[in-house]
Amino acid sequence: MKGPSGPATARPLEAAVLRALADVEDPELPITVTEMGLVHAVSVDKDAVRVELLPTFSGCPALEVIRERVRGRLAAIPGVRVVDVVFVFEPAWTADRMTDAGRARLRAHGVSVSGARLAEPAVCPHCGSTNTVLENPFGPTLCRAIYYCRDCRNPVERFKPPSDDPLVRGR
Repeated sequence: MKGPSGPATARPLEAAVLRALADVEDPELPITVTEMGLVHAVSVDKDAVRVELLPTFSGCPALEVIRERVRGRLAAIPGVRVVDVVFVFEPAWTADRMTDAGRARLRAHGVSVSGARLAEPAVCPHCGSTNTVLENPFGPTLCRAIYYCRDCRNPVERFKPPSDDPLVRGR
């Protein structure tokens, strides 16, 4: 993350901003925006905070909810008067940005975060098998697809890699 652009006195405020971001939950999954790796950059200049977020999927309908959750949480920090939350699309978000804790939370929720392309087998979060097959490229949200594990016979949700997102691929 980028450091603060303001004077050295902004550093405690930046630390407070980073702590606050760690409390902001994704509206669709049991994971925070920091665990998901959505926070690209944070800058603090006096009483103004700017946060750049990388969406997991360019067409995510939850982006405005995420923006408002981040804005509301940061605006509650003493000393913060201005909060600017913007979405950036470069670099593209990948599952590599997730923390180990975030991966564990998603696995416990039944979501696989493996692979760079949908054509690659998903790792089943229930049994660890890669004996999975794409059942439906349209999951419960735009950023996820549904697989089926042939070994434990459970459905598996999996993030669609950005390389399979036509809006990202077309850049």
